Amino acid sequence: MLNLEKEWQEERQRMKTLYLDCGMGAAGDMLTAALLELLPDQAGFIAELNALGIPGVTIEKERVSKCGIGGTHITVKINGEEEDETMHDHHHNAGHAEHAHNHEDHDAGHAEHDHAHEPHHHHHSGMHDIEHIVSCFSVSERVKKDVLAVYNLIAEAESHVHGVPVSEIHFHEVGTMDAVADVTAVCLLMERIAPDQVIASPVHVGCGQVRCAHGILPVPAPATAYILREVPVYGGEIRGELCTPTGAALLKYFVTQFGGMPVMTTTAIGYGMGKKDFTAANCVRAMLGETENARDTILELNCNVDDMTGEAIGFAMEELFTAGALEVYTTPISMKKSRPGTLISVMCRPEDREKMVRMLFRHTTTIGIREQRYRRYTLDRSVETVSTPYGDIRKKIAAGYGVTRQKYEYEDLARAARENDLSVREIVDSPALRINYGKGQQGQQ
Repeated sequence: MLNLEKEWQEERQRMKTLYLDCGMGAAGDMLTAALLELLPDQAGFIAELNALGIPGVTIEKERVSKCGIGGTHITVKINGEEEDETMHDHHHNAGHAEHAHNHEDHDAGHAEHDHAHEPHHHHHSGMHDIEHIVSCFSVSERVKKDVLAVYNLIAEAESHVHGVPVSEIHFHEVGTMDAVADVTAVCLLMERIAPDQVIASPVHVGCGQVRCAHGILPVPAPATAYILREVPVYGGEIRGELCTPTGAALLKYFVTQFGGMPVMTTTAIGYGMGKKDFTAANCVRAMLGETENARDTILELNCNVDDMTGEAIGFAMEELFTAGALEVYTTPISMKKSRPGTLISVMCRPEDREKMVRMLFRHTTTIGIREQRYRRYTLDRSVETVSTPYGDIRKKIAAGYGVTRQKYEYEDLARAARENDLSVREIVDSPALRINYGKGQQGQQ
């Protein structure tokens, strides 16, 4: 018993959790800066990046302030020059699948380093070029894999938007050296920080339009919108492109769950600053800490009975639930001499074992109980109260592992049906509940 309790304590470790606040969108340089602030040796990491030998690239960091909040801004220089609008001529050759935004509108000033060009001509890079560059880096195979996976997300988006095969995609923004620096930096930082899970807020993408070589496009830009499929996003009132394709791809690849900030014990906070100033602090905030492991251990206690009435078994089940059992259920079985019997199963937490054993012996006729230990993987659960014309109705939400499920509380639905002389189905199908149901990610009733 003592060994089992020790194993239980070891099992209930806490998860190292990284939470990303994307209330002002996300861009590669902002994510780099936010994650960099979580490291104790920031200068050493910048030196490590510059030693990778990304062609023509020099990376620098500086302390800046936005709305009174101090943070880090990352600058990537190509051949000694910082990217600016004068370096961009968006008249690309016909036939190339391009995603070229004028910085006058692009990324709302996040200075996302998705446009790197030679001083007098464009640098066009396809996936083959990116693979060659990355293969030369002195980084782990995992980081190389992560960098190429992020670029594949961008390439697939560009392929879909422009209607050409991935092999024919030429990156005019996200394939250039400054973007290589941003993507590589984030992948290295993720390896260095090594979170067990990454959770991000819904992504603020901005609103309005963005100007590109082909004309005026809506925000988010088509490639960004494609990458952010199945990710919760919103527009807000800030005009401009807050989330760039690189930022979107990095979030899509590394984030394991999108939603509100979990209950966590925070150990470090980083602020990655964009270039422009708004009424809201133009930054990505990274919070590193611990949350309780969503994987826990439960016990299953089983006993066989063949001399109890249905009423007595029902009473025993009610008492076990009242005492804190996680689940109690019965299974019809055949026992000795072909007698019909009942298997009573109780799921409980290890710390409730002794209490459940006593309850089983007290309220059943069994003379022996078996115990089995299981690992359990659970979704995080919460309850929201929805105000409807039929009164307040609770909605249970379960989220994690990339899924979200919602379900209205049956007792509340039944009460509303009785009070309004309706069926439960009529309550569920009412416009008030259906509209509310559509506000979160799709779930099943």
